[in-house]
Amino acid sequence: MTPITPELLRRFDVPGPRYTSYPTADRFVEAFTADDYAQALAQRKDGAVASNVPLSLYVHIPFCESLCYYCACNKIITKRHGRATSYLRYVSLEVDLQVARLGVGRAVSQLHLGGGSPTFLSDEELGELMAILRRNFEFTPGGEYSIEVDPRTVDPGRLGALADLGFNRLSLGVQDFDPEVQKAVHRVQPTEQVFTLVDAARALGFESINIDLIYGLPRQTPESLARTLAQVVQLRPDRIALYAYAHLPERFKPQRRILSAELPTAANKVAMLSAALAAFIGAGYVYVGMDHFALPTDALAVAKRQGRLHRSFQGYSPQLDGDVIGLGVSAIGRVGATYSQNAKTLEEYADHLDQGRLPVVRGLALNRDDLVRRAIIMALMCQGEVQFESIELAYLVDFQRSFAAELSALQPLVEQGMVTVSATGIQVTALGWFFVRAVAMVFDRYLQADRNRNRFSRIL
Repeated sequence: MTPITPELLRRFDVPGPRYTSYPTADRFVEAFTADDYAQALAQRKDGAVASNVPLSLYVHIPFCESLCYYCACNKIITKRHGRATSYLRYVSLEVDLQVARLGVGRAVSQLHLGGGSPTFLSDEELGELMAILRRNFEFTPGGEYSIEVDPRTVDPGRLGALADLGFNRLSLGVQDFDPEVQKAVHRVQPTEQVFTLVDAARALGFESINIDLIYGLPRQTPESLARTLAQVVQLRPDRIALYAYAHLPERFKPQRRILSAELPTAANKVAMLSAALAAFIGAGYVYVGMDHFALPTDALAVAKRQGRLHRSFQGYSPQLDGDVIGLGVSAIGRVGATYSQNAKTLEEYADHLDQGRLPVVRGLALNRDDLVRRAIIMALMCQGEVQFESIELAYLVDFQRSFAAELSALQPLVEQGMVTVSATGIQVTALGWFFVRAVAMVFDRYLQADRNRNRFSRIL
């Protein structure tokens, strides 16, 4: 394989979508209403939409006690834990409205609690939430039930409570172990605390432990990140998510507290990514794709190896590619050929539910072209290949005629060793897998027609 050089990383460091969906969420429109979403749920219930694949559930918990300056998530900063009681009541109302249209007892093989900080909720409140979900859905054995954990809000005892509630995967937000970087982003947490929690989680039998890291943060240097990388390798989590920090203070108000002068240079940021790739692959991790690494024995790496990898709003998953039910403020769902998103403010979310309405405020009904391109992009993002015949049989198109312009646009990537194109399909090379977003972008009709790409994070 061609070496992944800093020059190569610089060449492909351009803005682009993460493709947790296609079309991407910035294409959602307010013309898609709660009534449209209700119809999609009813079609799934009636069998007009395939419903034999288990559901995925996503629950958004927006609360955090403390503001992290880098954060671009939809969150509410508060120390008033009583607000969670009211919020759970509204989530319960939303579950009732969704299940009334979807049907009770639908199988679920994946659950993810995100935020915000889901561990803002007390053990009792998390228990109440899980009871609400279990009353209305059937959790299948062998599923992936995960929760994002702020290490500052838990101890080994709380991890035991999470295991008792049925969670079998944890995602710990670390970002960086360096004390100076932690101060610069207002997220101070001792390294020893994280090591203690990971040891406790392993002893409790959690099947997979993920660590979130960010490169490109203020006061971060190649030397300081190298120390963090060494500590993460020593920690040896089952999965690692390595994200590039996107400094967009005009869009995300918390980032205005970050001093631009303290951000690493573009050259240093590329050097950090290069060092991280070398460190994790050198330590035996599989590069699953798009920021994600996993130990060879982890379910994510196994799914990648066996061609069973899927991608949704929660990122890569080894579970079957099914519909996603989003619950909570700002949550995004996918049912059949539709995407939907709930109200982004707590007040608007509550107003809809107080009136007995689903809190969906925007979304998208996919057309035929969207569906074909989604299949192509997800095949590239997950399997690293597209077989022309499979697309032609599923969607009744002549691939090479319908996508002649895209195949032509792939030629520079072919010449750079990123992909190969044959008479039967497109294959992403081992080198190209590190730049797969750039390959997928070629088939994004909306992106190719849009000159304003700077609203996206950079692809590396």
